[in-house]
Amino acid sequence: MPTAYNPRVVAGHGINNLKRLAYFAEVVETGSFTAAAARLGITKAVVSSQVARLEQAFETTLLVRTTRSVRPTEEGRIFYERCARILSEAQAAFDGLAAGDGAPTGLLRLTAPLDYGVAMVVPAIAVFRERFPACTVDLVLSDATLDPVGSDIELAIRVGWLTDSALRARRIGTFGQVLVASPDHGVAPDATPADVAALPFVANGNLGDPLGWTFRSDSGAAQAVRFATTLAISATIGVLQAARDGAGLAILPDFTVADDLASGRLVRLLPGWQLDRGGVHAVMPGTRFRPARVTAFLDILAERERRR
Repeated sequence: MPTAYNPRVVAGHGINNLKRLAYFAEVVETGSFTAAAARLGITKAVVSSQVARLEQAFETTLLVRTTRSVRPTEEGRIFYERCARILSEAQAAFDGLAAGDGAPTGLLRLTAPLDYGVAMVVPAIAVFRERFPACTVDLVLSDATLDPVGSDIELAIRVGWLTDSALRARRIGTFGQVLVASPDHGVAPDATPADVAALPFVANGNLGDPLGWTFRSDSGAAQAVRFATTLAISATIGVLQAARDGAGLAILPDFTVADDLASGRLVRLLPGWQLDRGGVHAVMPGTRFRPARVTAFLDILAERERRR
């Protein structure tokens, strides 16, 4: 075991010493500098000089050299046992990275808005876990815009219009926006946006301007209106429930109201008028490499979006 330490020689050379301990371990395992050099793919002179520098750095003789063989000293034997453990752990770490390039593993931590998360992300997670049981998932459902970097999140699903260009983004789908109400709304079938603008309206407080909307008719005509709100709620799921209860008209994403429209719990108003479609984006930290688990999950979610 090293008995002395020369900081002038060792300081700043940690990486070089890691390389030297690998050379030293090869010499011990093969019994010669020549064989070690052949296994490492370098010259005998390089192996010999690097091991000598290791001995010099710690002022300890690690190998006894003869014309016929090379064997470790007692200090060299103890040092080799520790080197072997270090090299084994390093190889396991490299193998783990290599395996990660193929099959997804590890913890996928992601966030999504509450309504989209329940409707689309949670079902996608079920498929993901079935396909990749070596992965675990931590999903944060929140209508707040969480910072992927500051929140230690690998993937953020954003619904609407992106404003942060500093992060990497992948568009995985789009969604429509629908004006809905409870069945007893009393709106005429041929009503226009201007006709309904003064009716009770439930505003989504998460939107930048929840009252101003531009409708486009099937013929291409545009009509901008501003609703008079009677109720504002800062969660889409709350706006949905208020519309179900007859509190007023509401504009909601199609994935949020699909089941209610199919069951008749809500009805769509102004079917001849359309609102702009929004985007569904996957937002990620700007790292160079993306973990396989992130790519695999996004592929599943994108496929479900295409089928929607």
